[in-house]
Amino acid sequence: MHAQSSSFPVAAPAPDSGLSDSLAFQHAPAAQRLFCGADSLGNLGRELDRLGCSRAVIISGSSLHRDQLASQRLRDALGHRLAGWIPGTVEHSPVPAVLEIARELERLQADAVIAVGGGSAIVTARAASILLAEGDDVHRLCSQKDAGGKWISPRLTQPKLPQLVVPTTPTTACVKAGSAVLDPVSGLRLALFDPKTRAQAVLIDPKLVASVPASLVLSSSMNTLAMAVEGLESPQANPFSDALLMQSLRMLSEYLLPGMSGHTSGRCELVVAAALCGQGTDFGGAGLASVLGHAIGHKHGVANGLVNAIVLPHTMQFNAPATGHGAPHIAIALGAASQPRPDVKDAIDRVVSLLEKLPLPRRLRDVGIEQAALGAIAEDALSDWFLQRNPRRVTSSQEVLDLLHAAW
Repeated sequence: MHAQSSSFPVAAPAPDSGLSDSLAFQHAPAAQRLFCGADSLGNLGRELDRLGCSRAVIISGSSLHRDQLASQRLRDALGHRLAGWIPGTVEHSPVPAVLEIARELERLQADAVIAVGGGSAIVTARAASILLAEGDDVHRLCSQKDAGGKWISPRLTQPKLPQLVVPTTPTTACVKAGSAVLDPVSGLRLALFDPKTRAQAVLIDPKLVASVPASLVLSSSMNTLAMAVEGLESPQANPFSDALLMQSLRMLSEYLLPGMSGHTSGRCELVVAAALCGQGTDFGGAGLASVLGHAIGHKHGVANGLVNAIVLPHTMQFNAPATGHGAPHIAIALGAASQPRPDVKDAIDRVVSLLEKLPLPRRLRDVGIEQAALGAIAEDALSDWFLQRNPRRVTSSQEVLDLLHAAW
């Protein structure tokens, strides 16, 4: 049943006293250069020169490679520094495809990687750089549970090729250091993390971001929306991450509708919102909505962002007892007055109101998910490393299944 903004019964949230007298946190943002605007591609060559790189390789989808105008602009920006172009990245970054790209990077003697496109191209470029440098089986390099059930990311010590990113969709991947690849044998997502693969520079070009279909803009933006909400709900959030994530939500709410058109207006702003969200969620965030996007996305052929949009109000309701501290930030960023202080219900209502303005599916059945599949999805969700960061502890697959039934 589609949830209207007034229909969510919300469990009583924990008391919120604002910033504590004993406020304590760490905030160590990564150094990153970001260029946005009509001249942004002109910085590609200068950034490579600054890094001492002369054999850059582009990794992208095949459609961008075939776009003569776009590809020529990139070639002109790189000039003699372009050593090769690897097109045809595959959605969800399956391990065999990533390994093939790693071998091609080695053959081309790449000394830098330029990922051009959406999340798949960006994640594939990072993951291929890891596999090339580490020279080990991906199952030994990925995050794993220790004896106590805690997720541990092994330290990946080898130097990595410098990464530059030219995003074409509003994806948080453009500023991240994690790379999730798909093991086609087990069907599991394997998480690779190495801060050395975080982009040295992100270059947002208006013509490139205006060239992608509106459907991709929408699904990527919905993933950004879910991650921003989850970041503000997170108990690991701090005043700096809150500022980044609240501004991300403000920009999403203002530019989503203009950005759905084929015009440049709004598209760059949505990519900036995604970058803000990606930086903010380095310090807190990722939870049940992201987990369900993973659990459903690759196995059922549904874009993660569309799943996020469907389940987000339900995950917010599930997390309500643990998110009294962050809910006011969500509501205020989406237009609520700061006094009287908004609560969790206000935050959910604001999110639902924004979703209802967009051409989105409202229920899991609307994207082809069979009710009989919900049990397996709930079980898969329990094996996702993001689940440990959910603000409310998930104790069983039955809790996830109940939420899925409500969203179905």
